[in-house]
Amino acid sequence: MHPDRDPAHIRSLSQARRVAVIPARYQSSRLPGKPLLEIAGRPMIEHVYWRANASPAIDAVIVATDDRRVRDAVEAFGGLAVMTRADHPSGSDRVAEVAASLACDLVVNVQGDEPLLATEMIAEAVAPLDADASIPMGTLCRRLDAAAELDDPNVVKVVTDGSGFALYFSRAPIPYVRDAAGGRDPRQAFKHVGLYVYRRTFLLDLARLEPTPLERAESLEQLRALEHGFRIRVVETRHDSVGVDTEADLERVRRLAAPSLPA
Repeated sequence: MHPDRDPAHIRSLSQARRVAVIPARYQSSRLPGKPLLEIAGRPMIEHVYWRANASPAIDAVIVATDDRRVRDAVEAFGGLAVMTRADHPSGSDRVAEVAASLACDLVVNVQGDEPLLATEMIAEAVAPLDADASIPMGTLCRRLDAAAELDDPNVVKVVTDGSGFALYFSRAPIPYVRDAAGGRDPRQAFKHVGLYVYRRTFLLDLARLEPTPLERAESLEQLRALEHGFRIRVVETRHDSVGVDTEADLERVRRLAAPSLPA
């Protein structure tokens, strides 16, 4: 912990049972400095931070970053940021570095490039882990409603078993409908919404495992858990979230962003 951290933050973290950690890497091949890009007059990371902070399912919020510019921006708006190593292979590995110094039960990985996150989504993802102590990890999905998303590799799809546990995640259109008379119905497929909830001890164990072949092939960090035989509970949500990966995404979010941040 930073030596001059506000003592109130330290007290709140020591008492927090559920902590949201937002991984915010500065470098991005398509959008350099992405966490600090302006949306409605504020940096993107501030939108994400206050939306996570507004969830009643969360006791504390931390930004995990590898860049002092992001840390300084977070502290400027009154948030809490922690510096991490720069060489993490995934956002969850960065979150795990921070989680190692926490005493919480649950860690929620909130994507740092989804400034329109609906706060209700956090509670939806947390609920199964609260209800069943045997579930190590949870996430969300949303039924697709646009045919173009089926073949879009930037839209990750998920299929689950009858109990709502993930069978597989892919950038390919799954399930494949072999005999789709009249065309494919996108409503048979589900988009993965990349918000994760982990039991803290499980996250630390997962981060110690090497990235797996399917994880590397699809560039999907959640496949590491499946390849090692761990269950992921997937909850269907009616909410959607817009990830910012391109200039077009950024402009779309700027049009949709509501002035809902504190003055």
